[in-house]
Amino acid sequence: MNKSRFWVVGGEYTSTDFETLIQGTERVVGPFETRGDAERTWRVLSEDHRPQAQVRFTIAHEHLTMNA
Repeated sequence: MNKSRFWVVGGEYTSTDFETLIQGTERVVGPFETRGDAERTWRVLSEDHRPQAQVRFTIAHEHLTMNA
């Protein structure tokens, strides 16, 4: 049986290349059972940090394999 979880991850980066997070700004929110739930949280976080060009969040999808 396969199951999925979704996480919203991100924070403030050192530049708009979005390669290196500034230590201490990392955020991980979740898990969410559906992508839709994660997207709603992602939208709120993204809108809250809109004026900050170096802050970015994304949705991570985790596949879980359950043994029967």
